Amino acid sequence: MADAAVNRTGSQIQRVLIAADKFKGSLTAVQVAERVTAGLHRIAPQVEVESLPVADGGDGTVAAAVAAGFERHEVRVAGPLGDEVTAAFALREETAVVEMAEASGLQRLPAGTFAPLTSSTYGSGELLRAALDAGARTIVFGVGGSATTDGGAGMLAALGARFLDEDGEPVPPGGGSLAELATADLTGLDPRLTGVDVVLASDVDNPLTGPKGAAAVYGPQKGASPDEVAALDAGLAHLATILEKSIGGRAAEYAVAPGAGAAGGIGYGALVGLGASFRPGIEVMLDVLGFGPALSRATLVITGEGSLDDQTLHGKAPAGVAAAARAAGKEVIAVCGRLALAPEALGRAGIRRVYPLTDVEPDVGRCIADAGPILERVAERIARDFLT
Repeated sequence: MADAAVNRTGSQIQRVLIAADKFKGSLTAVQVAERVTAGLHRIAPQVEVESLPVADGGDGTVAAAVAAGFERHEVRVAGPLGDEVTAAFALREETAVVEMAEASGLQRLPAGTFAPLTSSTYGSGELLRAALDAGARTIVFGVGGSATTDGGAGMLAALGARFLDEDGEPVPPGGGSLAELATADLTGLDPRLTGVDVVLASDVDNPLTGPKGAAAVYGPQKGASPDEVAALDAGLAHLATILEKSIGGRAAEYAVAPGAGAAGGIGYGALVGLGASFRPGIEVMLDVLGFGPALSRATLVITGEGSLDDQTLHGKAPAGVAAAARAAGKEVIAVCGRLALAPEALGRAGIRRVYPLTDVEPDVGRCIADAGPILERVAERIARDFLT
C-alpha cells in the first residue's frame, strides 16, 4: 500500500477513495459508493472515505458529473422514436457533460421494444443545443447505450444540417432511411459549434462500417436481424459517400477513424459535423471529475462495476481507474457483482484483489435483487482485510 499520512499518535490516517462505476441493473455509481462507505465504516469508523462515482461515457455519465459537483439541467427533447422525453445534461462553469443515452438510449424505448431501423438521434442534437444555450464552451459528449444506428444524422439535423432525398424532402428518421439519402448539407449547422471544443468520449473505437462497424457489432443488441444489420451497414456507408460529395475526403477519413462507430455511428456524426476530437471515455471523465486531486489524497482506491470481464479491460471505468492509480503508486482493489477475469489479467490491469458479491451470496439472482446489502457485507470484508 502507498504511504499514508500519520497522525499525532504515530498511527496511520487511512484515506479510501471509492471510484466505481454502476452495477448495471442493480445500483447506480452513487449507490455503490454509499453502500461501500457504509460497510467500511461499520468495521473501521476511523477511516476517511472520499466518493467519486465514475463513468466511461455511457449511461450514468451525467449522474457521475452531478455527483462531482456539476449542476443538473433538464430539458424536453425527442426520444429515439420521436416522443418527447425529459433528458438531462450537467454543467459546471463553461463545461457541459452531455450523455447521448439520456435522449437516444435503449432505456428510452418501451420495455421489450426495439426499433433498429427507425430510432433517431435527433434528441441528442437537441440536448447538445441546450448545452450551447446554457453557455457551454467545452462539451464532453459521452456516447454509449444507444438505441440508434443512424450515423448521427438525426443529431446533426437537430443542429441545422439537412439530409434530403431525390425529391428534396428530408429523409425519414433512423438508419433504415439512409439508403434514400441523395444530398447532405452541413452549412446550416449551429454556428456556435465553431467556437466550442467538443470531446467525443467513448469506450469503443470501432469504425463506422464493416465487420467491426456500428451495425455489425452493436446492431443485434438493438434488435436488428441479420438482414437489418446488412441494411443499416449499407445505409451508413451510403451516408459517408454522400457526405464525401458534400464536404470532401475528410468524410471518408472520419468513417474509418476510431470512435466513428460508437453508439450506432453517432461518433461519426460528431467527428464529421461537430469537429469533435475522440478520447477514451474514462480518461476524459477522470479529468472532468477531478480524479487526479482525489487520487493524490488517497492511500487505497476501490473501483468496480457490475461485471468484471474481458470488456472491462478495453476502456471500461475500472481499468481506467486502476491504470491511473497504479501510475500514481496507489493500491487498487475492486468490487463487482460477477468476476470473469483470471488473477493474471487483474494483476496486469493493476488490480490487486477483487471482491465479488457472489463470494458472499452465490445465488446470482439474489445478488442482483439485493445488491446493496450484499455490497455492504463485501465492504466489511475489505475493511477487515485492509483497514484494521
